[in-house]
Order: sequence, then structure tokens, then C-alpha cells
Amino acid sequence: MSFILLTGSSRGIGAATYDTLIKRGYPVIGHQTRPGAAEAIAADFRDPLAAQRLWDEAVDRSGGAVDVLINNAGLFEPNRIERSDLEWLDAWEDTLRINLTAAAQLSRLAVRHWQDRGFPGRIVHVASRAAYRGDSPAHWHYAAAKGGMVAMHKTIARGYASVGILSFAVTPGFTDTAMAGDYLETRGGSGLLADIPLGRVAQPDEIAQVIAFCALDAPPSMTGAVIDANGASFVR
Repeated sequence: MSFILLTGSSRGIGAATYDTLIKRGYPVIGHQTRPGAAEAIAADFRDPLAAQRLWDEAVDRSGGAVDVLINNAGLFEPNRIERSDLEWLDAWEDTLRINLTAAAQLSRLAVRHWQDRGFPGRIVHVASRAAYRGDSPAHWHYAAAKGGMVAMHKTIARGYASVGILSFAVTPGFTDTAMAGDYLETRGGSGLLADIPLGRVAQPDEIAQVIAFCALDAPPSMTGAVIDANGASFVR
């Protein structure tokens, strides 16, 4: 039986994705930052060794059958340039480590695992429209991390498609989660919706459906694709 490793599964898009995959009958190994739900593995990606420990435990739990990795864990906190140099740099490093470096570590471990087994695998990267259009002046770090994730995804797709290792990316816009709610409020609340032709932010289950499609159903020829889900607030 194939297993799916889903990072950041305890809330928002991650929780909705977890429920969607479980309802479809797939075994999911969840992840959260702190100890909580018994079925989820705790790993704080601020620790450089946490991604390795998470992967090793997931492989152990699955008997080596982790066939899909979903890089969803993310940190979205403001980091204004007026902060002290040290505060600004610390926030930058935390966001890059959680949003990009940990995803890179897990992707590397997954690719090597599948290469050693000689079996195909899939990676889904949950990025953001910020990868393409940037973000607020307080979120340089977030936009940079998501832009890096998209570039990494494309590189993985091009590098390993020939051995059946596929990579997909999803770039949501605003989504109705606690993480985005604070941002919407500080940036003008409902007035910000004027920038979204759909007239509303996405619901977590909508993004979860796109992630599940990439993880389970997308044809191999779609490897390398980036799927936008932002209510037409940014089109390419």
C-alpha cells in the first residue's frame, strides 16, 4: 500500500488536504510542529535535523512505502524592514528554513529513496501566487521562499521525469485560513477582495482538491506544471 507524507497537516489547507485524501481511502502520515494528534509526527523545521527525522519516521511507519510527498508546511509572519537588523534576519532565516529549506530536504530524501527502490514517486509543492507577483513590503521573505519553491519544483520535474519521479506545484492566492485571516485584516479586510475577480478568497477544501488531484490523478505529462488557484487575482 502506498503512503502519503503531508507536512503542515494540522490546520488550514493541510488539514483540508488530510481529510480529502483520507476520504479517498489513501493512508496519510501527517506532520505538525508540536506534539499533538497521536497519528501525526511532530517536527519543528526551525531545527535543521527535523526534516530528516520526519522522513525517517514516515518511512519506518510506512514500511518504506512513502510514494507521495506533499510539501505544505509554511510560516507566514510579517517582517517589517524597520525592525532591528538581527530581528529582521532571524525572521528571514526562520521563514526560509520552514517554507523552503525543509521542503528541499524532504524532496531530496524522497527522490533518493525512490531512486534506490527503483519506483516512481510524486512530490506536490504548495507554493503561492506570491512566487510570481510578490507580496506585501512586510513579506519579502515569504515571497522569496515561495519563488524558490517553484524554481526547485521545476528543476526536480525536469531532472527526474525520465525515472518516473514527478513534481507538481500549486500556487494559491488568499485562502480562508487563520494564517491568511490576520493578513487580510491588517491589509484592509474586505477592501482587499476588490483585487480578486471571483469576489472571495478560496476555501481550504478547494485548494485541497487541487493538491489531491496532483498527488493522485494528474497524468504524468503534467509533471512540471504549476496550477494557479487564486480567483483570477493573478493570471499568467
